[in-house]
Formats: sequence, C-alpha cells, structure tokens
Amino acid sequence: MEHLFLSLLLGFMTLVSLGFFVLFYKHKSLFVGTNLPPGKVGYPILGETIEFLSTGWKGHPEKFIFDRMTRFSSDIFKTSLLGEPAAVFCGSTCNKFLFSNENKLVTAWWPSSVNKVFPTSEQTSSQEEAKKMRKLLPQFMKPEALRGYIGLMDNIAQRHFATDWDNNKEILTFPLAKRYTFWLAARVFVSLDDPNEIKKFEEPFQLLASGIISMPIDLPGTPFHRAIKASKYIRKELVKIIKQRKVDLVEGKASRSQDILSHMLHTCTDDGVYMTELDIADKILGLLIGGHDTASAACTFIVKYLAELPHVYDAVYEEQMEIAKSKKEGEMLNWDDLQKMKYSWNVAQEVLRLAPPLQGAFREAMTDFVFNGFTIPKGWKLYWSANSTHKNADYFPEPEKFDPSRFEGNGPAPYTFVPFGGGPRMCPGKEYARLEILVFMHHLVKRYRWEKILPEENIVVDPMPIPAKGLPIRLFSHNY
Repeated sequence: MEHLFLSLLLGFMTLVSLGFFVLFYKHKSLFVGTNLPPGKVGYPILGETIEFLSTGWKGHPEKFIFDRMTRFSSDIFKTSLLGEPAAVFCGSTCNKFLFSNENKLVTAWWPSSVNKVFPTSEQTSSQEEAKKMRKLLPQFMKPEALRGYIGLMDNIAQRHFATDWDNNKEILTFPLAKRYTFWLAARVFVSLDDPNEIKKFEEPFQLLASGIISMPIDLPGTPFHRAIKASKYIRKELVKIIKQRKVDLVEGKASRSQDILSHMLHTCTDDGVYMTELDIADKILGLLIGGHDTASAACTFIVKYLAELPHVYDAVYEEQMEIAKSKKEGEMLNWDDLQKMKYSWNVAQEVLRLAPPLQGAFREAMTDFVFNGFTIPKGWKLYWSANSTHKNADYFPEPEKFDPSRFEGNGPAPYTFVPFGGGPRMCPGKEYARLEILVFMHHLVKRYRWEKILPEENIVVDPMPIPAKGLPIRLFSHNY
C-alpha cells in the first residue's frame, strides 16, 4: 500500500513538473527572435503583470516604466503583460511612431476582459466596434454641437453644486465629481436628466470601471466578476431606456437629432442593417464610461491641487470672477466665456500632466517591423505610457513641480503631452472634456475655498489615479 501511495505521489509530482516545464518552455518561446528589445518576461501567464499593476496601486505607475528604462538603457523594452508578449514604448519619438502608424503597422488592442464585459462585441471584435463608434461620434463632438452643450453644462453644474455641495461643511470630492460628469454624459448621450435615475447607476459604473481592465478571473468576489455583473445590470437598464425612446419617437415626444441614442436608432450599417437594442446598449455603455470617468478624475485632482497651492487658486479665482462679474443675472456661460479661461485651462492641463486619467494604451503589431534597431514580431502587444514623457525631466524640467506656465505660448513639444492619446485614435471627446472641466472650475471657485481633511492622503491608480479615500475636503463658502 505504501509503495502504491509513493508511486502515485511520484507520478503526480512528475506530471506537475512536466506541466510547469511545458508552461515555461512555451512562455520563453514567445520571446525568441533576432534583435528583440532588452527586458525580462517574468513567469508564465502572469509575466510582469503583478509588478505592472502594483506600482499603480502604490500610487507610482511610472516606477515600472522608469526602472526598466534605466535598467536596460533603452526607450523600448520587452515584457509580458496580461498574458501577452509585449514591448513598452517610451518617450516622444516612440509616441510619434505609434500614433503615426495607426492601421499601418499597429492597431488598437484591448485585453480579453473588455470583450467579455461587452459580450455583443464578440460578434466582431472590440477593435471593429470602436471603429463603428468613431463614425457615429463626429457630428456630436464638432464645434457647432459643442457650443450648444455649454448652456446645458452650466445648468447641470449649477444644479449639481446647489444639490450636493451647498449647505455642506464637508464633502467627498471624487464621488461627487463622478456624479457631475456622469450626469452630463447621461444628458448629452441619452437625454437622462433625473438625479434619482442618475444615482442608481453610480455603484454599478464604479464596479465596472474598477474591473474592466483587470485579470480576467470570473470568480465571485473578483473585480472582473463584479464588473461583468455590473455591466449586465447597466445594459438591462439601458435597454429599458432604448425601448422607451422608440415609443417616444413614434409618438413625436422625441426627435431624431436630440442625442446620440436617437441617432443610433436611425442609423444603419453600410449593409443597410440597423443595430439591435443590445448593440446600442453596449455602445452607449462604452460612451458613458469614456464620457465621465476620465473627466471626473481630472476634476478631482483639480480640487486637490488648488487646495495645496493657494497662489494657483487665487489666480484661477481672479480669472473666473472677472467672467462671472461680466454676466447678467441668470445669464448662462457661453463659448466666448470659456475661451477667456486661459489660465484655468493651463492649470487643468498641468493636472492632466501630473495625474493623467489615461495612463497609456495598448496597440498590436499588424506585421513584423523594425524600430530603433529592434525587431517587433507580428502579434506582440505594444504599450505606450503617458508618464514616460509627462514625468520625464527630458521633456518637462522639474517634472514633479506644479507649473501651469508650461502651457503658455506654444506649450510642450509635440508628442510629449498626451493625456488624450494621439494620432487617429486621439480621444474624440477631448474638446467636450475641456468644456465640462472648465464649467466645473468656474462654479467651484466662484462658490468656495476649501482645505483637504487628509493632508497626506495616498493616491492609487486602478486603472485611473484616484485619492485612496475619495479626497474629503472642508468647504468655506464665499457667501458665508
């Protein structure tokens, strides 16, 4: 009996060892080639994913990048991320190369978790769905349309501050910033304007944002599982809105041009096929994530830096009050007002440099190519990092110093300031984000001064930078 047990144990250990050997051999074989970039590839499946993510959890995502740039003396290094062989491209020259070769040598790529969270996208791919979405957006993001959003943004901002900030001595900044930007996105994209309806989406969207770019482990309790569950709930609620809109369009209670939802319901593909309700729900879901998540992080860090830098606050306050005093009672902000907010936008851009909501993005090599003397094999994933330039003294002297004057005149050199990406895939909502951030700043400083309740609050990046405790602040009303 003992011999049988020992034989079974040895057999099991042999199988496990053989399995590990096969995994390691297969993992290493992905990185065999001539003139590959320097780097290390970590363990099978995991690669360096944990190190990549953990530097963000500790608040310093640039550490993963700069440590390897220094170690390998190169602006390009190989690694393994999210189960894929990858090369990290750093610096303005690399940014220019990737942005300029979109759909030539490289194409967009998202982790498998994205396709699993958006199941209808599996009929094609997340890349194809993104291309379709970009064809639908231009008429809603062009200057004429954006001018029309300013009064709407002003109205929602006034209501938001009156409801959630006024008459409070202390508030939690990040959740309220998310509520403001989500309210705007919901109003612009699907004409949703009921604050109670807005609030019921808050927690599901928070779970979705936290888990969409995570290890794709669909087990109860994991961020990925919670993200899938949240996306199902949001999609179900969006389908209800879509069905009601169809009825409203038939009854003349809604128009074809009132928002992106109506536009989608009347737009067909090149083959003459209309989108299904689930397809539309998925696209609206993606728009709502992109339309509020990044801007809410930017607004939160604006509050943080203005609390820490009184001289910057004073200059923003002076500029905004000059605009406020020029307005008649009840008169809304307009396009010309926002063009006068030059210093305020310089401040916002410096915030986006130091705490970019978009930390970077992935591309995929469409073919073998050579860049900077290194061979990049077809199928490899390529990651560009905003921090590789934003926090690099070669591009921004004293990179940790908050200095809005960096954006005066011609501003930073091309391909160094990339909070919205670049090239054909630059965020189509860049100008929309500028407007909603400036409207937020206007109403914020016009109403209050404030101080941080937790002066040493940590920052975590998961996947965007956020204050660990939500940035609690103490408000001091100017009226008071």
